[in-house]
Parts: sequence; structure tokens; C-alpha cells
Amino acid sequence: MVEVMVVLALWFTIKTKAVQITMFPEMLRTLKGTTQKQSGEGKSISSVEAFLISLASRVGVGNLAGVALAITIGGPGAIFWMWIMAILNAATSFVESTLAQLYKSRDGNFFIGGPAYYINKGLKSRSLAIVVAILSVLTFSFIICSVQSNTIAISGEEAFGISPIWSAIIIGVLMSLTIFGGVERVAKVTSMLVPLMAFAYILVVVCIVLANINQIPAIFSLIVDSAFGIKQVAAGGVGMAIMMGVKRGLFSNEAGMGSAPNAAATADVKHPINQGFVQAMGVFVDTLIICSCTAFLIFIGGADALADLEGIALTQYALSSKTGEWAYHFIAIIIFFFGFSTCLSNSYYGEANIRFIKDNDTLVNIFRVLMILIVMAGAVIPLDVVWAMADLFMIFIVLINMLSITKLGNKVYMLLNDYKAQRQQGIKTPLFKKSNIKELDTPDIECW
Repeated sequence: MVEVMVVLALWFTIKTKAVQITMFPEMLRTLKGTTQKQSGEGKSISSVEAFLISLASRVGVGNLAGVALAITIGGPGAIFWMWIMAILNAATSFVESTLAQLYKSRDGNFFIGGPAYYINKGLKSRSLAIVVAILSVLTFSFIICSVQSNTIAISGEEAFGISPIWSAIIIGVLMSLTIFGGVERVAKVTSMLVPLMAFAYILVVVCIVLANINQIPAIFSLIVDSAFGIKQVAAGGVGMAIMMGVKRGLFSNEAGMGSAPNAAATADVKHPINQGFVQAMGVFVDTLIICSCTAFLIFIGGADALADLEGIALTQYALSSKTGEWAYHFIAIIIFFFGFSTCLSNSYYGEANIRFIKDNDTLVNIFRVLMILIVMAGAVIPLDVVWAMADLFMIFIVLINMLSITKLGNKVYMLLNDYKAQRQQGIKTPLFKKSNIKELDTPDIECW
């Protein structure tokens, strides 16, 4: 799986002419200018709301516990490879999210889409699309959300002495009050939680980094040396660093997994490329900013505990060593909101895929109840079992999605050229109509 991700991320970077780098200013401009729905139709959501839904899914326990796990198993060099894969995977996220926009469908007053939809319409394979839809439900809504609840429970017990059973009950009740409101309620809740919690966490870590600024050059040197050093090569440590950096980076930013496209498809935008830009930015925010904050925090405050602690316990220890015992409570709160917002976003991903298989409200409600029960169970399952299940299911969903978007990539390259051409003509907000590109003027592309 790692080899496939690296090769195809490089392929997308080359084919899009490094869109994640060359078009970065355009990404910022697009994100700033898409806070409103573009058509004003019905109850569709804006590009930024879709961005925050996907960011809520990305920003979870992987940013705190996953980074700590990468460092303890793969060494400091894992962080370097996490950075590299984030830059490359931004192109992957751009491609899959643009495809989700291109092949989205209408579901009442909302747009709906994702891997199952673009595989069904673009590759003309209903059977493969159903397999992907089932895997998406299992991976995102059940397994990954169980990882979130598991870490919430561990953190809550460490910080407040709350029994995992009570954590499970609290999570279940709050999810019940939210996910039965559909995508609109999920969008409203995540748009409040994600910016607030991410800002609070980044602010605290930045203050710690500034207070220990003299250590930063040595930390960068440690990360790079561990990624390429002779000692690490001789001991086989570089391979482990790459493996853990890529795996934990994938779990964190989810580029290529087919999760973000479910959110990307819901946005009401003028051009599919707009949401491709916005979702690529999400990878940068998740890994280059939030994951890096955790890494620097661990190197500054938790270096002496690398051999004894792992996961969220290491992150909590690192922060407490620099700020005091209140850090355990702070991290527990951050973990709760990060993890809970991920569960909310992934509940919608599951719902979108259930509706693809069979658009039936009763079936969707059964899924919601089942998801709540499984996520509650995840809070009391042993940590290693939950992580192993997450890694296993990611293999299948990544391979199918990555190969699918590779086959459909030409559609994205056409759209990107169309977008660039309009911008070169001085058009501030490019508009896409499928009649503009002969190869895309098909009935399968129904919303353009």
C-alpha cells in the first residue's frame, strides 16, 4: 500500500504540474472567497463548510496519538516522511475531491457524492462502486470512529478518572443528538468545533515552541538525520521511519483514502477545481501544521519518555512537562472535540455511501444506530486491536480508490486546464459547464 501511495502521489504531482505548489496562492484565494453558497439553491452547503466537514474528519486523534505512535515506533525521521507525504498527497486529495465534485448527484436539496459515485459513473462499474461503499462505511464510520472513541476514553480516564464505559455513554448520547440531523447539522457543529479546538491547540503549542525556540534547530537536525542518517540506514531505521511516517500521515490527513471526497461533493461551487483546491489545503493544515505541532511538542517536552509511553499518553506527558498537570485535562478536552467531530463527519460519509447502495431513510437510520453502538464499543476495546483493524481496512479502501482516481485522472487534468485558461483570460471566478469540454459533456455528469 505504501509503495502505491508514493508512486501515485508522485504521478498526480507530475500530471497536475505540482498543482499543490504552483497553485498554492490560488488555493488561498479560493478558500477565502468560498464562504458562501455559489448558487443560493435550497439547503446546499458552502465550499468552506464542506472543507470544515472534511477537516473535522482529518483532524482527529491521529494528529495527537498517531504522531506520537509514529515517533515511538519509526523514530524522529518518521516526521520528515510525514511532511513529504503530506506535500505529495495534497495532489492526490486535489484529484479525488475534484472528481467527487464532477460526478456529484442531487439528493433533495443537497449534493451528494464520493468514491462510490465517481466509480459508478466514471468507470461504469456498479459492482465495484458498491464494494467501495461498503468498505467506506466499515472503514470511516465504524473502524476509524472506534479509534477516535478509544483514544477519547483513554485520555478521559488519564485526565479525569472517567471510566471508559461512561465515556462510551457520553459519546453515544451526543452523537445521537447530532447525526440524526443530517449533513446540515453536522456542517453547523463541525464549523464551530474544528476552528475553535484547532486554534486553541496550535496556540498552546506555539507558545511552548517559542519559549523553547533555542531547541528548534536541534530538533530539525534530529528529524532530518533520523530520516537519512548513516546509523539509521545501517540499522534499517530509515525503512521503519518511512513506513510509519506514511502510515500515520495517511491516517491523519486521509488523502487517497476516499473520505474527503464524500464531503467535497456536498459543496455548492462554480467550478469542480475550486473544491479540489480547498481539499488540498486541508492536507496542509492537517499534517504540516497540526501534526507538526504535536511532533515539536513531543521532542521538546517528552523526549525522556519515548521509551516508556506511547500514543496519547506521550502527548499528554510532553505538554504537562512544560505547562503543569492541567495539560492532561487540556489534551483530554482537545482529544474529545477532535475525536467527536471526526465521528460526526464520518457519520455523514457512511450515510452518503448507504444512500448510494439504497436510498432508503429507514436503512440510513439503522446505519446511524449501528454506528453509535459500534463507536461506543470502540471506547472499551484494547488500543492495539483498534489500531490494527484501522490499518487493515485502510489497505483495501486506499488501493481501490487510488487505482480508480488514476484511471479517471484525465478528467481532472482537463478541468484544471479549463480553470487555468479562464484565469488567464482575467476571469476572477471561473465557471464550469460540461458543454465547454466535449469529453465531459455526458449524462453521467449531471450537476454541471
